[in-house]
Amino acid sequence: MNDTAHALGSSRTLWELVTRRAELTPDRAVLLQDDRTITFGELHDRSERVAAGLHGRGVRPGTVVAWQLPTRVETALLSFALARLGAVQSPVIPFYRDREVGFALRESKAEHFAVPGEWRGFDHTAMARRLGAKGIFEAYDALPDGDPSVLPAPPADGTEVRWIYWTSGTTSDPKGVLHTDRSLIAGGACLAHALRPTSADTGSIAFPYAHIGGPDYMVMLLLYGFPAVLFEQFALPDALEGYRKHGVTMAGGSTAFYSMFLTEQRKRPEERLIPSLRLLAGGGAPKPPELYHAVVREMGVQLTHGYGMTEVPMITMGAPDDTAENLATTEGRPPEGMEIRIVDGEVRLRGEAVCRGYLDPARTAEAFDGEGFLRTGDLGRLTGSGHLVLTGRLKDVIIRKGENISAQEIEGLLHRHPDVGDVAVIGLPDAERGELVCAVLEQPPGAGELTLEAVSSYLRAEGLSVHKLPERLEVVDALPRNETLRKVLKYKLRERYSGPEKQLFGPVE
Repeated sequence: MNDTAHALGSSRTLWELVTRRAELTPDRAVLLQDDRTITFGELHDRSERVAAGLHGRGVRPGTVVAWQLPTRVETALLSFALARLGAVQSPVIPFYRDREVGFALRESKAEHFAVPGEWRGFDHTAMARRLGAKGIFEAYDALPDGDPSVLPAPPADGTEVRWIYWTSGTTSDPKGVLHTDRSLIAGGACLAHALRPTSADTGSIAFPYAHIGGPDYMVMLLLYGFPAVLFEQFALPDALEGYRKHGVTMAGGSTAFYSMFLTEQRKRPEERLIPSLRLLAGGGAPKPPELYHAVVREMGVQLTHGYGMTEVPMITMGAPDDTAENLATTEGRPPEGMEIRIVDGEVRLRGEAVCRGYLDPARTAEAFDGEGFLRTGDLGRLTGSGHLVLTGRLKDVIIRKGENISAQEIEGLLHRHPDVGDVAVIGLPDAERGELVCAVLEQPPGAGELTLEAVSSYLRAEGLSVHKLPERLEVVDALPRNETLRKVLKYKLRERYSGPEKQLFGPVE
């Protein structure tokens, strides 16, 4: 990390970081979207005006404001405006629906809720009203506006909880993860430390800005003073124009992104897909070693993959100068300040980037050991060079395209179906998605035949989000169980079905 970035990384709050960067390079671009450009100076000034507009709506330091917005310039402005006010913000992924959104609103006790209106064929405003949300306002093209002279002093303490992020984890209901400005700054600094960007780079945010990766990436932009292109909807080949137009040098997101870029590259192997691109980077889902080698060989760029979670946005990351073996087979090394301890095979973490816990105090007590290390539930080992290799998970969670999906939630809904006797939902390795969702069913005597289409329709009707729908269905006479408590042996199902897919429904949005 260069001297300027290191100095900026000492900022106490996100707003202080925005202010210091705006003073250093006010005219340098930070956000690019379509034909719009926002400079660091404009990010500061426009966020202050939005903060004043929010202040006029009654938002004060500590006010809980939830927002469910796509990846847009306006979303970033709203989020930094809330940071300027010292509000507590609760970002919600845009494709979550009534079940998850209702839970997040209730648990966070949100006093205001920003939505995009009707977006991609779904009416978010109507859902918000249906859920009885408070303080609903639309924040897509237009944002609240006001005179910054009315604003109170910016927050000075970066260690107060001001962020509530949501993760499915292993339970039916999401978990509210508590972060501070300092934990998010530390996470972004970890990412920057590994990727080593320069002010000449142009990055990209093609994933949901409401994901924990949103502030993670923005902190990196603020530390190093370079811009990123925002993609409201990522789809190839349509998005390629934006990458090429703005000369993106760093792209990625997760395993699914790598696969999509590689697929496009193979359509015209004799041409560079994105001539300016030098690095693909991401995390959030397992990365097959063969995918790493294919990207480097066929796209002519470096690929660095990392390990993070909502609780700790950046844990380890491959570095561009790592060996090919380490980049292909490990999750990289932890940055300075991130302690990794392996206890009985489980990865445990301690450091400034680690969350403060959960909204539910009981979950917080369970999550941390007596020495303040977070129990991740992931299994792994450290190599002699300090690189982390993940070998499995204690918790029953499927990571599809970087998003956590609770197997238990899907199982609970399928257990209600009259033609389902028992069910096990598992994640299977998939080169494009990282993992795909597979439902393995037992049926009671006399039950009608179940198809993947029928199961998907039933789960949709039950309110399950589209991104959690099974992509594979297997019907068996009996699920494998142990001989003592008759628990289903999911590892046997994973071994059995980790071959060629039999019933695929097609890609889920």
